[in-house]
Amino acid sequence: MNKALEGVRILDFSHLLQGPFATQLLGDMGADIIKIERAGAGDMFRGMTFFAKWVGGSESPNFLAWNRNKRSIALNLKSRKVHAIIMDMAKKADVVVQNFRPGVLARLGYGYEDFRAVNPGIIYCSGSGYGEEGPYVERPGQDMLIQGLSGLISNSGRGDQAPVPAGAGLADQIGAMNMVYGILSALYYREKTGKGQKIEVNLLAGMLAHLNQEYVAVLNLGEDFVRPNSGIGHPGMQAPFGIYEAKDGGYVSIAMSPFKTLYEVLEAPQLAVYDDLKTLFDKRDEVFDKVNAETRKFATQDLLARLLAADIWCAEVKDIRRAAEDPQVKHLGMITSYDHPRGGKVRVVAPAVKMSETPATIERPAPLVGQHGREILAEFGLSSGEIAALEASGDMTVDAA
Repeated sequence: MNKALEGVRILDFSHLLQGPFATQLLGDMGADIIKIERAGAGDMFRGMTFFAKWVGGSESPNFLAWNRNKRSIALNLKSRKVHAIIMDMAKKADVVVQNFRPGVLARLGYGYEDFRAVNPGIIYCSGSGYGEEGPYVERPGQDMLIQGLSGLISNSGRGDQAPVPAGAGLADQIGAMNMVYGILSALYYREKTGKGQKIEVNLLAGMLAHLNQEYVAVLNLGEDFVRPNSGIGHPGMQAPFGIYEAKDGGYVSIAMSPFKTLYEVLEAPQLAVYDDLKTLFDKRDEVFDKVNAETRKFATQDLLARLLAADIWCAEVKDIRRAAEDPQVKHLGMITSYDHPRGGKVRVVAPAVKMSETPATIERPAPLVGQHGREILAEFGLSSGEIAALEASGDMTVDAA
């Protein structure tokens, strides 16, 4: 079966989430992802987990989530012998991806100019927190920090409580999407011109771009967002936009919908006095409380059935375990699994993009540290003796389970 990116070889120096998610997406489409990790410990995400538990007793769910369809080689990047090997590999590579702090890889001899010197057509994608220069260049660029700095956190939660970060790494994941967007664009440009280039992606710029409607509103309307004291779902929106309770303890989200239709479905004609755009905004907390009192009269599924029958934009609010069992999620085939040598059968979310001719597939589980090092170096022409010597020196480690 042909793959959309079959024949594209990527040297992936990235770690944690932003870069690894980007290269996983490219790997799902058939690119050959060679994950270059630190000798010994490997990717930092291998040592982080949720719930203080490990999949199969030893594997990080964080690492397993973002590193399928890759081969791992674990090297000492400070070694000049390793540097020479990687530069030889680069001659046959298409893309380099990295998301270390600005300047870290360049100081080790793995910057854009180093790779371009051996392969003028190389595409070098660099991810960072704040960009490669400027007043914040030395700061740590972690996801939640960027959510806060960009304005996202200040828009989330209730006004009488502290702001709330998103319950997922949105800044990192948006950064990953921007990496993929840049890499695919650069590959297309090189196909036409033969020219490689450097791509710079940073988390702050990515979050700002994805908050564009909020920025356009604030910068042009003379207003600032003020978080409501109720369950209204966005500080710029009027009621009924929000999350409402049901009688059985469930929750239902109600998006942009005609207020008249809503109060008729809820059999609450007394709410008609609020049916004006300005009133629904100015008194949105009051309206929320009154609508919430009406939704509490119905069990979750009864409430949903009523709202959907009237074409109210709504959905049940589910936790992750229940969402994984949702009938539409099952219909889409979005929960799948792969077999891992230590983690066993690992349940994961499937690729989200469906393609009729070149479908994304999961061909490999997330690798062990350096699992494919010998195989990769042999492909690039190193002899078994040279590979053994590299291992003996400690410049390469292999965990083959």
